[in-house]
Amino acid sequence: MAKLWLMIGAAYGFLAVALGAFGAHALKQRLGGDMLRVWDTAVQYHAWHALALLAVGLLALRAPASTALAVSGAAFAVGVLLFSGSLYALALSGVRGLGAITPLGGLAFLVGWAALVLAAARLS
Repeated sequence: MAKLWLMIGAAYGFLAVALGAFGAHALKQRLGGDMLRVWDTAVQYHAWHALALLAVGLLALRAPASTALAVSGAAFAVGVLLFSGSLYALALSGVRGLGAITPLGGLAFLVGWAALVLAAARLS
């Protein structure tokens, strides 16, 4: 399980940097200020939760059978897809209805952090 979270975290980190650069260079002239801020928020949460997934992977090396770590990793991975993904789509399309998906990603992030707290508390 550790390898999976490390690989997903690293891939998400790569994508966060690539999408951040894309926003800063290719989208800067195409998006209005509001949508560029939406894009930046997506990148910021994407990057932070890529790091969180790396932390989950490193902790899973120490506690490979931890259900709480598995829940945390899954919640962070899904959270990035829902939260950042919906914001990327909103910024590119302008379809405001996509913003309704964003809170589900935020909820997944909260579940991930709560599960990480539980996993850390159970470490010996």
